[in-house]
Amino acid sequence: MGKLSTHVLDTTQGKPGAGVKVELYSVTEGQRRLLRQETTNQDGRCDSPLLEGDAVKPGQYELVFAAGDYFAAQGVDLPSPRFIDRVTIAFGIADASQNYHVPLVVTPWSYSTYRGS
Repeated sequence: MGKLSTHVLDTTQGKPGAGVKVELYSVTEGQRRLLRQETTNQDGRCDSPLLEGDAVKPGQYELVFAAGDYFAAQGVDLPSPRFIDRVTIAFGIADASQNYHVPLVVTPWSYSTYRGS
């Protein structure tokens, strides 16, 4: 049985992104449905998988990270409006038996992701 997990890496400070609000949505025919809300722990991870077991289903999903709020709370001087604010990563799960790890590597000016396991 597969699972979905994430973590946040703050490459501006070279540390995990602790305290980042994360929302997980399923997307069906253009309609978003909120599945879960979490806040990352001191290691920049959620305390448990976002989805696991029978909850992992093939389909389209979105992870939304409140990166701008995180950087503001860190005391970073941000422009108004923020260049990077809410980061949305749209991705698909094709095989529910596999593990999908979707991390966010972020600064106030850039971000990237990749598929881990």
